[in-house]
Amino acid sequence: MAAGAEERSREYLRRHRLPELLHRLAALLLFHRPERPREFLIQVLERVKAGRRGEGEFPFLMDEGNVDAMFSLLDVLGQGYIRPAQYR
Repeated sequence: MAAGAEERSREYLRRHRLPELLHRLAALLLFHRPERPREFLIQVLERVKAGRRGEGEFPFLMDEGNVDAMFSLLDVLGQGYIRPAQYR
């Protein structure tokens, strides 16, 4: 791929924030582990789309319960904190 085309591709990804979206969708899949992952992703994306149109609340891709669950996975000793390296 030519350098110009590669840079245009990177800009496209940045502009549409696609890496963040894909990361969040992957995290939701791993957290919920639905039996039908494609249907699950379609439902999540439809809720995001409806929220953008103002047809209901914009869904949070991660809620407080998800954050608590992920934190507890990292804080295996129950110390109430994690190291910066664990956070990264």
